[in-house]
Amino acid sequence: MTEKTKKILELLEKEYPDAHCELNFFTPLQLLTATVLSAQTTDRQVNKVTEKMFKDHPDLDSMLGMSREDIIGYIRSIGFFNSKADHLYLMWRMIKEDFGGEVPRTMEELTRLPGVGRKTANVVMSNAFDIPAIAVDTHVFRVANRLGLAKAKDVVETEKQLMENIDEAYWSRAHHLLIFHGRYCCNARKPMCEACPVKELCQSYSGRE
Repeated sequence: MTEKTKKILELLEKEYPDAHCELNFFTPLQLLTATVLSAQTTDRQVNKVTEKMFKDHPDLDSMLGMSREDIIGYIRSIGFFNSKADHLYLMWRMIKEDFGGEVPRTMEELTRLPGVGRKTANVVMSNAFDIPAIAVDTHVFRVANRLGLAKAKDVVETEKQLMENIDEAYWSRAHHLLIFHGRYCCNARKPMCEACPVKELCQSYSGRE
């Protein structure tokens, strides 16, 4: 990593020492399920619906006992609940039939599952299996490109550049730090630049001065 990148991450670590995955889960399957549900929905809202669903259906066999309509009954309050119900219904069956009931651990296998893209796969690999990964959601995409840690037009290229610019051992930690900074300081519409702990190193901020 460059000295600038190291300094940015050090300052973010100091600012957000408790940065972590804010989805509630106990098993890799629960995390995978929650992450699929989190698309274009807040983690807080997902946690509200999964609290009841995971209590009633904590494992794969009990999840497989639900119909599509049963799933909708739990997740109706979140966005795109119809398509997400379809994805979960098919995903759980594919895990049972193609992966012996175990959540796969590789990008190639995870992204074969309905509703699972690179971001979701990276979240699961990092948080469920401690495999170094950088999941690029809207927060990571925005913050990484504003800071100058990446210079990309899409999330896939941003992920690639972050993996090149950050040491592998720090990928997962950097992911959480960038998300927290995006949620609590570097907002999309009104970034709180004057309160930002890394403003002096930020490419976007220096460009406005």
